[in-house]
Amino acid sequence: IAAEIARIRTLALVGPAASGKTTLAESLLHRAGVIGAPGSVEKGSTVSDHDPLERRAQRSLNASLMNFEHKGIHTYLIDAPGSADFLGQALPALEAVETAAIVIGAPTGVEPIARRMMDWAAGRERDRVIVVNKIDAPGVDLAALVAEIQAAFGKECLPVNLPAGGGARVVDCFYNLGDTDAATDFSSVAQAHRALVEQVVEVDAAFVERYLNEGDVDPSELHAPLEQALREGHLIPICFVSARTGAGVAE
Repeated sequence: IAAEIARIRTLALVGPAASGKTTLAESLLHRAGVIGAPGSVEKGSTVSDHDPLERRAQRSLNASLMNFEHKGIHTYLIDAPGSADFLGQALPALEAVETAAIVIGAPTGVEPIARRMMDWAAGRERDRVIVVNKIDAPGVDLAALVAEIQAAFGKECLPVNLPAGGGARVVDCFYNLGDTDAATDFSSVAQAHRALVEQVVEVDAAFVERYLNEGDVDPSELHAPLEQALREGHLIPICFVSARTGAGVAE
């Protein structure tokens, strides 16, 4: 039983309306092999927006629970509505999960609901992850958006991957050290990796000493400190994704 519990993850997709939470949920279910093809909010064919009123309104009105299996981990995912009128559906979702994934639409930036969800999740001591969606939208300035996110929520918000090819894909910045010279849309893998490692090692004095004396610590050794940093709010990862195209969904 303990082993079964250890492989369970629970998270809620929260954040502003129209940031793409439901489309992201569809992409995750599709990538995990639960559904044959992602549904569409506009066509009323998504898994989570199953209520007839939601399909007519083309937006989430209720919190919906889904689940999927991926690489031995069983994930329970709540898609919460983003409109301020339906916070009564979104807030209870934070009580039921260990992680809040705050979805921010790249074209619109940090909206008031994202701020409120970050505050509420922090107050409930939930792990927090920021998912920047719609990275392939025309004219988005993702470097400026990261600066906006850090100004709003702190320097502990750091990218764990970076968009590349105009938002066509993402490049890992934590584990994939063989790709440090990969071309990215802004910043660099090496710079993002260094910032992550420096943030994570701070939770363990032994790692700080090793990092200062020896330089880089192998990422395989940093998984436990990474989880500790998440639990303590010392690190808030930023993940880039396009739920529409699937870029970054696997990551």
